[in-house]
Amino acid sequence: MIERLEATLAKYNQLEEELTKPEVLSDIKKTREYSKEMSELEETVNCYKKYKKVLADIESTKEMTKDSELGEMAKEELKSLEEAKEKLDGELEILLIPKDPNDGKNVIMEIRGAAGGDEANIFAGDLFRMYTRYAEKQGFSYQVYNSVDGTAGGFSQIELIIKGKGAYSLLKYESGSHRVQRVPVTESNGRLQTSTATVLVMPEADDDIELEINPNDLRIDIYRSSGCGGQGVNTTDSAVRITHLPTGVVVTCQNERSQIQNKEQAMKVLKSRLYELQEQEKAEKEGNERRSKIGTGDRAEKIRTYNYPQNRVTDHRIGFTTNNLDRIMDGYLDDVINALIQEDQKRKLQGEDTE
Repeated sequence: MIERLEATLAKYNQLEEELTKPEVLSDIKKTREYSKEMSELEETVNCYKKYKKVLADIESTKEMTKDSELGEMAKEELKSLEEAKEKLDGELEILLIPKDPNDGKNVIMEIRGAAGGDEANIFAGDLFRMYTRYAEKQGFSYQVYNSVDGTAGGFSQIELIIKGKGAYSLLKYESGSHRVQRVPVTESNGRLQTSTATVLVMPEADDDIELEINPNDLRIDIYRSSGCGGQGVNTTDSAVRITHLPTGVVVTCQNERSQIQNKEQAMKVLKSRLYELQEQEKAEKEGNERRSKIGTGDRAEKIRTYNYPQNRVTDHRIGFTTNNLDRIMDGYLDDVINALIQEDQKRKLQGEDTE
């Protein structure tokens, strides 16, 4: 572990030195690249510096325990330092886990009503509210780019971008089938019903990702928007549907006011979808199957149940249960997401998930 930490520290110092050179500072692309790399290493480097100081303090305190006057005080200090060392050991182990290169990216999220008719669409709307409230609590922003209302409320589908540093690192475990058990507002006989909505989470493909899209591979359809983009959004042919012919991937954007804005947004989402496909193919070729992680990331995988009569939420992938459904649905997702992150880290430390 120490060798890897020393290599990380050396790399950080090298980047710091490079960023003082005029030829680097005059190159915006290099400056941005080196600064980003330094930022990614900074937490590990700071933690390692603390660790080195604690090690040095332990050695000097051990010497002090031999002193007849300061011995007892030094033993207490040594005990405290050993505890600090143990804590930093654990933190450094986690920091050395290979980072998901997508963790810092924005999120593209798709929520769809699935089994259960109107109730499934209403639940999709509840999930949308849950995730957007969580995003706001994290200081993230969000933008809906496509939505289709459910006939009795909620959405048959809604697609949005959640923007903020580290958004994907927190929300990447949310892909899958979410099951709700409750008496629907549409049920006149008061019978309990089980319905599902599906969630798909992808990292937004930013400018750092090189992925060429051949214009000849695209079919672009323009039509009148049916979304809720405000006055004037559905009075002109502003909605855009882009089909990527080689893969069959279809992206629709209709919530912006102009056709140009919708097309730009649709192209960003298409790039993200194609990037996600590319990453899946790459993982399968390398034998790094998604099933080795917490969940497959497949929209069809049942990941969580929301039981309203018992105010209970259960994540089936890690056996996590909480009786705070009302708070969860209000966007207080920290307990669930932190449990998923910790389990993911644990599995990686145990070698169950190789990067």
